[in-house]
Amino acid sequence: MEPNDPEEEEFGFSRNYFLTKELCSSGKKSACKVSDINLVDEQELREAYAKLEFKHEKEINALVESYKKLYTEWVFMLRCGFGLLLYGFGSKKGLIEDFASTALTDYSVVVINGYLQSINLKQVTVTLAELLWERLKTQRKLENHLKNQQPFHTQSMDDLISFLDGPHLEDGESFICVVVNNIDGPCLRDSESQQFLARLAACSHILMVASIDHVNAPLLWNKKMVHTEFNWYWYHVPTYAPYKVEGIFFPPILAHSGSTQTVKTASIVLQSLTPNAQNVFKVVVDHQLANPDGEGKWLSLTVNYYICLCITNVMFFSLAGMPLNNLYTVCRERFLVSSQITLNAHLTEFKDHELVKTRRNADGEDCLYIPLTSDTLQKLVHEISQ
Repeated sequence: MEPNDPEEEEFGFSRNYFLTKELCSSGKKSACKVSDINLVDEQELREAYAKLEFKHEKEINALVESYKKLYTEWVFMLRCGFGLLLYGFGSKKGLIEDFASTALTDYSVVVINGYLQSINLKQVTVTLAELLWERLKTQRKLENHLKNQQPFHTQSMDDLISFLDGPHLEDGESFICVVVNNIDGPCLRDSESQQFLARLAACSHILMVASIDHVNAPLLWNKKMVHTEFNWYWYHVPTYAPYKVEGIFFPPILAHSGSTQTVKTASIVLQSLTPNAQNVFKVVVDHQLANPDGEGKWLSLTVNYYICLCITNVMFFSLAGMPLNNLYTVCRERFLVSSQITLNAHLTEFKDHELVKTRRNADGEDCLYIPLTSDTLQKLVHEISQ
């Protein structure tokens, strides 16, 4: 063969590749574990982050100012029936809210912050309907059948959508603008929320402006949602701005779960509930503190992530939890609940705030557990007992 024969070069490359793989596999593997990483306290990490000086501030400001020249075009696209979707690296919260406050002054604006942990879309829709109602009354263009409108909070979601999509004005000049920061936020990523937002965007009296930050955000929508309901007009507007506000609601990757913050958050939620609900929660706490055998296994499950993918179901069966039937019996004996319906109402409140979770034990029973360590649980009980 010739010295520079392509086949010889390819053969040499393949041989070197497999030799390298063999040497790597024969070497001594590292004994380090994820649990060996010395993670810092969340509060310390946030304080250190706050002291960081971000570079190129002048250039970033100039970049954002260049986007403001597009405001007229954005309003035009909204009036043409498109939804605006802003994407690109960096927080777009400041940009999108500046656009709303300066270029959308002729419309009522409702802001939805998708980075929050929970959003009540029914309440958002009621607010939109009330704003549209007020605009229609102000313009004195209400039809006769709208004068006896029943309260919006008593109507179904379908009725509210029908009202927002109704032909109340001949000229169609009454609009409500919905601004969604992070429409791909954690609490909006489920299919039901996205489908409802798409229906909302398709209403004749709704204009929608939204931002996305997750690289896989487009996977949330099907073809109909993208081109018909949302009818997105995409704008690439990287701001390179830090996610200061959005990041407050997410624990840093390099920090361990701060028990102080967890106790404070759970305490605020529990103190807003009735005394009976608090006592029901304490019953679950007492059971978990009396049966701490599963705690170490639970922690190992969360730390050893790759192992967790293979043995999740097995580990769940070995963890301690309080069966629902036992909880109901104890609560009835202590006169905390009068029926299973009352207990279910308390449990729904706990689950909505992620205070308790459920799993099945080896006997197939539904069991309740609190995703906190024993030390954190003791601090929490002390906090709500004061």
